[in-house]
Amino acid sequence: MAPRRVKPSLYISVDIEADGPIPGPYSMLSLGASVAGVQDADGFRAADPQERTFYRELRPISEEFVPEALAVSGLDRDRLGTEGAEPDLALREFTDWVREAAGTGAQPVMCGYPAAYDWMFLYWYLIRFTGSSPFGHSGCLDMKTLYATKAGLPLRAVAKGTMPRELLSRRRHTHHALDDAIEQAELFAHLMAWPGPSPRP
Repeated sequence: MAPRRVKPSLYISVDIEADGPIPGPYSMLSLGASVAGVQDADGFRAADPQERTFYRELRPISEEFVPEALAVSGLDRDRLGTEGAEPDLALREFTDWVREAAGTGAQPVMCGYPAAYDWMFLYWYLIRFTGSSPFGHSGCLDMKTLYATKAGLPLRAVAKGTMPRELLSRRRHTHHALDDAIEQAELFAHLMAWPGPSPRP
């Protein structure tokens, strides 16, 4: 029996800004994405995170919001109510962008830091407004877990401040979804290349 051919993974760093803790009652207000690199049988190859990117600001889907959550991004819900993209259009455009980036040979994987919040909103929006996800139901990689595994640390002990400085991007974390997706793509590339901490003497 011939061995099963495994497709390469195309890693896409995604960051979202939202106005509350969960999708549905609350809204995803912006979506940023950056191609971080590809992994195949020969290893991981980082991409220029500014080369292939996606960004949209979205119309809110409800009247509810948490002021503290909204303040993080600084986005204006009133402006987005008139200028934001319709979610169904924005998510279809995002799906097309992901599929074009992946081409016919790679499987797209969303990666985030941490991924849980961004994945929750992204997957919910994709299913709600397009009926499917280009990442499938589980094509998600959490950079915080990746670091914890390589560093041999408990997950809850991990924060960017605990990481070696050479792993971190030199870009600022601005809470603008595209800025942060690019920053996190650089972090992901560094993590993929990192062999782990040096052994203690």
